Amino acid sequence: MSASSSAPAHLARGPHYLVRGLSLIAERDLRLFVLIPLAVNLLLFGGAFYFLYLQLDTLFAWFNESIPSYLQWLKFVLWPLAIISVLVVFSLLFTSVANLIAAPFNGLLAERVELKLTGAPLPDTGWWGLLKDTPRMLAREIHKISYYLPRALGCLLLFLVPVVGQTLAPVIWFVFSAWMMAIQYCDYPFDNHKIDFAVMRHALAEKRQLNLGFGASVALCSSLPLINLLIIPVAICGATALWVDHYTQLRTGPVSR
Repeated sequence: MSASSSAPAHLARGPHYLVRGLSLIAERDLRLFVLIPLAVNLLLFGGAFYFLYLQLDTLFAWFNESIPSYLQWLKFVLWPLAIISVLVVFSLLFTSVANLIAAPFNGLLAERVELKLTGAPLPDTGWWGLLKDTPRMLAREIHKISYYLPRALGCLLLFLVPVVGQTLAPVIWFVFSAWMMAIQYCDYPFDNHKIDFAVMRHALAEKRQLNLGFGASVALCSSLPLINLLIIPVAICGATALWVDHYTQLRTGPVSR
């Protein structure tokens, strides 16, 4: 099969790993490691949403007092729009913040999924290993953010270019988002083996279509309010299965930190 004909096939195989991740989170011996980051995400999302709801309530109380009585019907239109807007904004921002805070637990989940799939434990596993590696994991998350931000800014600037830029920008933005989702979640099993971030990016780029297919499916689900709460553990499980199927040979290769 030629490279041109195999590219769509590899792209289509990517979402399979998200579906596989969905089946893995239902495994009994993984539930605790799924529930911990999920609980962290729910607390963050619920607390932040409740805070914004209170601010909206105050804003609409002022709005009701300021508009004439014949326009009071507007509040029944604006309230749902405001709630939907808050949910959409959270869908865009929440995943990055949640991944940063829950990074140590996400790494532990990836570790347990790999153990389940391969039967081979990692060194420095368990809660003590988690505690010891937490500073490194948080630094890795910051590294990913520093990789993401300038490239995201460059993509967003394309929206300001008339005609050509505004036509290409949505496509480029979606492809870039898919690539970042692959990096974000595949990084957990790679980082568990202390494989350098640059080495990981090069390895993912060698199977770009496969990883873009996986990342695109994660990006689509992450854009949906409420579903994006569950997508984090699902994507971690799926990315770890992808690591096991395609990248475990890197465990014996050169790693640097």
